Formats: sequence, structure tokens, C-alpha cells
Amino acid sequence: MKQQFENYLIKEGYSVTSAAGNPSTVYDYQKRIDKVCKWENMTWADLAKNINAIVTQYDAGGNKENLGCKSHCAVINALK
Repeated sequence: MKQQFENYLIKEGYSVTSAAGNPSTVYDYQKRIDKVCKWENMTWADLAKNINAIVTQYDAGGNKENLGCKSHCAVINALK
């Protein structure tokens, strides 16, 4: 599932590497999803099944909004 997410992000035009050659958005979003899975004690498949509820929790007004807004809202952006 992680590879499918990577392929989706690349297809959507997200950067794999920065101009300096460092890992970029694709890598970052995968790591953000890994963190959410750890926080929620879920697998990627579990997260996918529950994505609507998870997004609601991590989005503005949700009970985990503070986590969703980490790193300029990269967590919630990765979830969305």
C-alpha cells in the first residue's frame, strides 16, 4: 500500500527529490502517514479503511488538530 501511495503522489506531480537532490514531498508524506499509523496503532491498510474518520480527527476542529498541523500542516495534507 505504501508503494501505491508513492506511485499516486508521483502521478499527481509531487516531488520525489528537491533541487538539491534531497528527498522531497513524496518521501515526507510517506513518513507522515507512518507517524499517523504509529500514533493510531494501525497498519496502512487499517488507515485506508478508516481514512474519513482519521481525517476528521486530524483536520481543523478535530480532537487531534494539533497533530494534523505539525510541520505546516504536512500531516493533514498527507492524509488528505
